[in-house]
Formats: sequence, structure tokens, C-alpha cells
Amino acid sequence: MSRRPECDYDVVVAGGGAGGVGAALGAALEGADVLLVEKYGFLGGAATTSNVLAYCGFFQQGETAIKAVGGVADLVLDELRALAVDCDPFCSPTTLNWIILLEPEAVKLALDRVLINAGVDVLLHTRVAAVARTADRIQSVTLAGMDGRMRIAAEAFVDATGDANLAMLAGLECRVGNGRGHLQAVSGPIRIGGRDLSVPIDRAALIEGFEVYNQSGKYPSARTDGGIFTTVPRTGEMWWMMFDHAMVDLSSQSFTKAEQAARGAAHDYVEILRRHVPGFQHAYLTSTGPQIGVRESRHPPARYDITGEDLLIGRQRSDSVARAAWPIEDHSIAGKPVYHSLGGDGFADIPLDCMRAKGLDNVFYAGRLIGADDKAYGSIRVMGTAFATGEAAGRAASNCF
Repeated sequence: MSRRPECDYDVVVAGGGAGGVGAALGAALEGADVLLVEKYGFLGGAATTSNVLAYCGFFQQGETAIKAVGGVADLVLDELRALAVDCDPFCSPTTLNWIILLEPEAVKLALDRVLINAGVDVLLHTRVAAVARTADRIQSVTLAGMDGRMRIAAEAFVDATGDANLAMLAGLECRVGNGRGHLQAVSGPIRIGGRDLSVPIDRAALIEGFEVYNQSGKYPSARTDGGIFTTVPRTGEMWWMMFDHAMVDLSSQSFTKAEQAARGAAHDYVEILRRHVPGFQHAYLTSTGPQIGVRESRHPPARYDITGEDLLIGRQRSDSVARAAWPIEDHSIAGKPVYHSLGGDGFADIPLDCMRAKGLDNVFYAGRLIGADDKAYGSIRVMGTAFATGEAAGRAASNCF
């Protein structure tokens, strides 16, 4: 690795979700000196910030669990197994989607350990605040953290922020939502304790309870089927996704309203369980957030956008660096997700140009920021795929100089 002496790192990764962790590990395994910065005090992205307690996209849809994502993601799963988390895939009997159920505190620790083992430097409570660039390269970033601001120079950068923070600060013009300004809805999954585990969850009672609540409640749910629920590993808590919220824009005011509504709904919804569903007489709310589940914000320009057609026909390519295997999951209408299965062999190949920034030679994307049209985005944004695109971006970033 021939790093210029004025550079502090070979690769700087912004964002510590699945895409950022994948990128940092991928770059480190190529021998790069890597810094990962994350705005929260822990890593994990939606799995730890938004109560999304499942890794989706590791396996193809179908009656048999066919693995689609390996590589550095397996290092994470191995660390989770060492913490007694069962990482065997679980299949939804209704959708035939395979997921890996998570325990967020274990995810936080596992990610700490896997990055330490790989020699990655991590700065938590830190975000990119400014960018210095030439015509076609970022030269350095200014980081804002607990000890003020610092300038970090690097050879290459990976934007894994989910919100395209790095790309936006670099002056790249980002698409908002589907290009017509329409954003996929946010959701507020919650965790609930105090359930009598000997009593199966009665979906019919859930549906009946919301039929009553939706007539006069402050936070009516668009989900009329009782929502999505499962049991959190080891804790026995109920994980429940029932609240969705349409986003009109990306303003702080809109996000504030969404967060406040999610918290209000969470308390109301637990009261519905106590009143209407057997086994929940002593239920209580154990967790929201720390933030609402954001599916979509900005899309920075990439050198290639994978398309919905690519996924629907299961297009395979000779220049593939990752696979998308999760169905296209469209949340354009709050609480009414629409699924489209992938065609061909049940996966689609993703080329490196999806991870390369258009207009900047040393910037790469990971996770939900990779190049994708509004249809394909509903598949590539999930965390299993994010690990894969992150690893590919990190490896490419470490070899671009």
C-alpha cells in the first residue's frame, strides 16, 4: 500500500451500519489503514438504532435457505454465535423470506469485536461535517466529535451514512426519493415485555383491537392484519411492527413529527395489547428507537443504477461484485408494503459501478446508497445486501490509488 505521507488513512468510511462495517472490513482485509466514523455511540445501523431486529438479504427467497451473502458478513455472524446468538435462518411461512433474528446488544458488541480484530480504527460520537475536494477527488474530511473538529486526509472514502451525508457535503446532486420527491414510509418497530409466553399471540384479537382503536385513536394504523411480529431471541420480548408514517420531505421538522408520533403510537398500541389480546394483561413497552426506522432519503449519483428489470429477471453479470437476493419491498404507501420476487435463479448481480460515485474518482457507496432505480432500491437497501456492497466498496476503495 503506497499511501502518500500527508494522508492520515488509506480509507475513511462514514457510517457504521451494515454497509459501513462491510466496507471497513473489506478495506482492512486488503491491507488498508482504515478509519470508520459513526454518529451514534455504537455500531449496527438500523439493527441497533431502529429496532430492526433481523438481517434480511443473506438468503434467497424460497422453500430452501440458499445463501446469497458471505464474505466479511460471516465474520460478524461468527462473533454473534460466540455471544450465544442463534444465527440460523428463520423462514416466514407466508412470504418464504429467510431472515436472521438478532439481539441488538449482542450486535453492538459483536461489531466492536470484529472491527478491533481487523485493526480498524473507530471513532464513535463523530460525523463528517465538511469536505475538501479538488475537481474529481476528495482530499480530506473535517470530522466533528466530542473533542471538537479535526481534519483527516485519506486516499479514498466510502459513504455508508444512509443519508448520503458525505456525497452531499462533497457537492454531488442527490435524488430525493423516487426522483419525483416521493419517499418510502418510515416505520416504528417496538419491543414489548411482560407477555405470558405460554399463550400464543392471537392475531385475530389484535385485528379486532385495532378495528376499535382506528375509529377514534390518535395514531390509527394502516396495517389491518395485526402487523409483523416475532419473539426476540433470549429475552422473550415481542418485536412488533405496526406503526408506519408517510414522509413528505427530509426536513428536521418532518422527522420530529414522525418521531413524536411513533412514541405516542407505541404507548397506545401496548394498551391495545393489554385490553384486547390474551397473555398481554401485564405487558409493558421496553424499547422504541433510539430512532425511527428510516427506509429512504437521498440517493447520490452512481456510475450505474441497477434497475428493477435487472432484479425481476435475475440478471447475472460477468462484472458482479455482490448479489441482491431480497424481494423488491416497496413501502411507497405507508403500512401497505408490496413485494415482487426476484426472477431467474433468485438473485441479481450487482456491478462495482453501482458503488462508484459519478463525478468523484475516490468515493464509493455502500448499503442503501448504491446506484439503484426506485424499484431496485426496495431490494438492495436491506442489511444482508448492505454487507456485500460494503465489502465490495471497501475492497475497491483500498485499491484505487
